[in-house]
Amino acid sequence: MKPLLALLNTDPTQIDLLSIEQIVALCGKGKLTDNSDCSVDLREYLRLAKSENLGKYLQTCLLSPFERSGLVLQDIVNEFGRRLDYTVENGLYQGKHNAIGFDGLWVDSNGHSLVTEVKTTDAYRINLDTVTEYREALITTGKVTKESSVLIVVGRQDTGDLEAQVRGSKHAWSIRLISADALAKLVALKENGDLDSVAKIHELLIPFEYTKLDKIIEITFTVAKDTTAVLNEERAEDTDSLASGQDGVKQQHTPPEMISALRNSILESLTHSYAPLVKKSRALYWSADKSVRLVVTISKRYETGEGGYWYAYHSDWDTFLSEAAQGFYVLGCIGRKEAYALPYAWIHSRLKNLNHTEREGKNHWHIILNPDETGTLTLRLNNGQNEQLEDFKIVLAN
Repeated sequence: MKPLLALLNTDPTQIDLLSIEQIVALCGKGKLTDNSDCSVDLREYLRLAKSENLGKYLQTCLLSPFERSGLVLQDIVNEFGRRLDYTVENGLYQGKHNAIGFDGLWVDSNGHSLVTEVKTTDAYRINLDTVTEYREALITTGKVTKESSVLIVVGRQDTGDLEAQVRGSKHAWSIRLISADALAKLVALKENGDLDSVAKIHELLIPFEYTKLDKIIEITFTVAKDTTAVLNEERAEDTDSLASGQDGVKQQHTPPEMISALRNSILESLTHSYAPLVKKSRALYWSADKSVRLVVTISKRYETGEGGYWYAYHSDWDTFLSEAAQGFYVLGCIGRKEAYALPYAWIHSRLKNLNHTEREGKNHWHIILNPDETGTLTLRLNNGQNEQLEDFKIVLAN
């Protein structure tokens, strides 16, 4: 196994201590050029890196540039595109004869393509004709359709000169401009939101008329609503009333730092068993090739009813897991040293025996774990039966 990926698998905390320069030095022969082993290794690592580390590497490239840091910035920006659920093709670092010189090509689920151009600074004027010629060449070759636009990503936030250049050009309706910092914030927003937020974020990066502000407000409202909804995901607001047989049971909110610590412990254990996992949203994770997928949700023990743990299983989550070669619905229990990784086929086959709620056109099923006389947790079904979970138990290190 390659040294960097071996370290990521065996001791990921050591990766957190490395600078991006040290990361590059561990890739291939340490010389970053097109089609080099160094480039292949770096891009492979970035696909697995924590998003917070990507942000750290971004700041190094912008504030403490080093040899070929502009090329690293290009790869980081393209990885941000992947974290925003685009299908991404990395471009060349340096243009060459008979090659179309885009820095990245991002395609969303609706087929709209973004031809990306990455600039460390806007200190020098960009030839907008050249950038748009890349898009036109891609259209001519059939690589993209006319349902495409240009996205210029600039390292610095002060992009006033470049903004004026775009506004005053004939290309104003085919080019969008964003700073690398703002792009990183969109990734953070998406990872703490819900699946519905992704399409709205994609809309922001496509040129649109904004004299009328309705569309911007609609996008902002949708993303904010989704984020707020996900912040409440572990409260299982309907399930606790169901379990206790009472209405209006007082909620027992779990401190977010406790949820985060347990989720990290679960992810560390499952990474060793399967593959390094990348955060897709607050509760969803997948491997770089998307073949392994997890939904990780957490509950504290409720003192009402039988004193169990209560969760929700959303229809969107069921769809997400159904598309994996290996999918697991993972239940973390505050105060216990184990979690339960339920295989997708197993939990999906039992949905008919679980109570569910439909709200605003979406279903979620109620997952209730109750302790038996020995303290072992079992899954409560609506037919009065309890399913054993011992085969799916994960003993957590921390």
